[in-house]
Amino acid sequence: MIKVIVIDDQTIVRAGFAALLNAQPDITVVGEGGDGRDAVRLAAAERPDVVVMDIRMPHMDGIEATRRILAAPAAEGVRVLVLTTFDVDEYVYEALAVGASGFLLKDATAEELVSAVRVVARGDALLAPQVTGRLIREFTRQRRNRPQAPAELATLTARESEVLVLIAGGLSNAEIAARLFVSEHTVKTHVARVFTKLGLRDRAQAVMLAYESGVVVPGGADG
Repeated sequence: MIKVIVIDDQTIVRAGFAALLNAQPDITVVGEGGDGRDAVRLAAAERPDVVVMDIRMPHMDGIEATRRILAAPAAEGVRVLVLTTFDVDEYVYEALAVGASGFLLKDATAEELVSAVRVVARGDALLAPQVTGRLIREFTRQRRNRPQAPAELATLTARESEVLVLIAGGLSNAEIAARLFVSEHTVKTHVARVFTKLGLRDRAQAVMLAYESGVVVPGGADG
């Protein structure tokens, strides 16, 4: 059973999301809250698998709440799915930067929300290339002080570097396997090694690092 917390300052929206998720046979909502403070408190108390997190909220926004939740020692395994009204939103970029596993537009369908929670719960990132790629390119272009590439990048093998680039392109393990003509199990091994060497939580952080360090250069088609 996937345990979920729903955080949104709009009561009707929050109740609707909670009711929808609770209606699924494999999902249970273990807490609801109206701001980031509620999110931090409930995450510590309930240890959910997924926090469905609005970004713009009073008292404490979703970015700070995400940062605090994921910094807690007990947060291992907790994933944050952020909600936004706009597909290109600097707040979404910052949420991904502090560790959110992906984002979903608030006008997504019921099926898309349920699917997103399941995707994030199993440890994958919800990163639609046509939206997230544009988002990341826009804000990496605007950042004046791009951090230097971490020294750990030099520890990646040529194949691991190739896998990192493909992750940043939004490809799934199955798609990477097809591209490289290897088994999906081999890809999973490469991905695990990339994450370990670079100290990454998930694919969302891998995408951020690839763009910010210059492994992937902003530009190109959105697809």
